[in-house]
Amino acid sequence: MCTRILWNTYDGVVLAGRTMDWPESTEPVLTVFPRGLERDGGRLAGDTVVPESPLRWTSRYGSLVTTVYGAGTADGINEAGLAAHMLYLDESDPGPRDPERPGLQIALWIQYLLDCAGSVTEALELLASVQLVPVEMRGFAATVHVALEDRSGDSAVVEYLGGEQCVHHGRQYTIMTNAPAYDEQLRLLDEQVRTLRELGHDAPDSDVPLPGNVNPVDRFQRAAYFGSLLPRPADEQQAVAAVLAVTRNASVPFGAPYRSGRFATYNTEYRTVCDLAGRRYFLELATSPNLLWAELDRFDLSPGAPVMTLDPHDLTLVGNVSGAFAPAPAPF
Repeated sequence: MCTRILWNTYDGVVLAGRTMDWPESTEPVLTVFPRGLERDGGRLAGDTVVPESPLRWTSRYGSLVTTVYGAGTADGINEAGLAAHMLYLDESDPGPRDPERPGLQIALWIQYLLDCAGSVTEALELLASVQLVPVEMRGFAATVHVALEDRSGDSAVVEYLGGEQCVHHGRQYTIMTNAPAYDEQLRLLDEQVRTLRELGHDAPDSDVPLPGNVNPVDRFQRAAYFGSLLPRPADEQQAVAAVLAVTRNASVPFGAPYRSGRFATYNTEYRTVCDLAGRRYFLELATSPNLLWAELDRFDLSPGAPVMTLDPHDLTLVGNVSGAFAPAPAPF
């Protein structure tokens, strides 16, 4: 299901954390893409899924991302300081295919933005000219929405509902989970704040009754509460620790009840933090005691440089793993 937390309260401090919550492994691989890559937005894992008018582009920016099932991008940051996060949204519906518009299969949605946009505003402008095309990955429908932020602290949440694009653009949109749609999440948060005030909680205190379950509404409200209380950090180490603390608080433990059926449990598979000012990317597997990070400035992002990958499941990895990446098998 997933949760995203953006911390943009203080000048020079822009970090975004997310959880990846899913009923099976998404086979995450840390991947560095250089500039100058030729992309085909109509292809998925070697198959053509957009036969008419697929979007094609050449990457302008290098990026450091976490891939999903080896066929798409779930999360990442680019060298311009734009980050993007794909989260599940059951209601997602980009509408019927219009072959008059360039089609972009949805698993490459955020990779397209990281390749071509240097800011949230630029990313939104790019989306105005393309149409997202739904796909399935490993039998799961990729019904998703996207959170974006850049190093200025700007933010946007982008959803497609009933064939219409819905955008919430502004620094105030810092928290995102899943269903219901974002308008309703914001309404429910306002309702929770009013309820707390009626109970006499006009300011944060240790007796505030916070929602504590693992459903998206509870995680949204809990992350919004704790995210708003983070103190100014002394350095990057404190800043990353602060965002990770809130991200862990919104994580789903193993075995947590969710709902019956195919998706009986969405436990947290991994957590990431993007430091947009420092261009560092942190990842923590829920099954590992080690926090890993990589620095975009340590990689050759020039056109023609190799795609570099790292499997984070190696438990000998810890700390700065920039030097542990290896060239990906060709063709990638």
